Amino acid sequence: MLQPRIPVNPLPTGTVIPLTQPTTPTTAVEPVTCHHDHTPAPAPVAVPRTTVQLTPGSTLALAAGSGAVVLVVGAVLVSMLLVVTITGVSVALIAVVLRLLVRDMQKGR
Repeated sequence: MLQPRIPVNPLPTGTVIPLTQPTTPTTAVEPVTCHHDHTPAPAPVAVPRTTVQLTPGSTLALAAGSGAVVLVVGAVLVSMLLVVTITGVSVALIAVVLRLLVRDMQKGR
């Protein structure tokens, strides 16, 4: 249908090799016959699946575990926010101190 037109590839040696290959086969290929049995494979046996049954104890353990995960993730996020805040305040304080020092140097004190 749509065939891209690829330019030839000039090599450093000066010989030009086209990138397209011939579309007609150069040798005749004989068909291969198969030598095995074509009977269909047996259908897999369906294994009965059991449903997960939660007892009151396992439900309580699941709730406690998920609560612990929420607390840990919350503590990590709050500590990351605290680190960002402290870094921002310290950078702002350094900028103010440097500004005062530069102003004092310009006045000649």
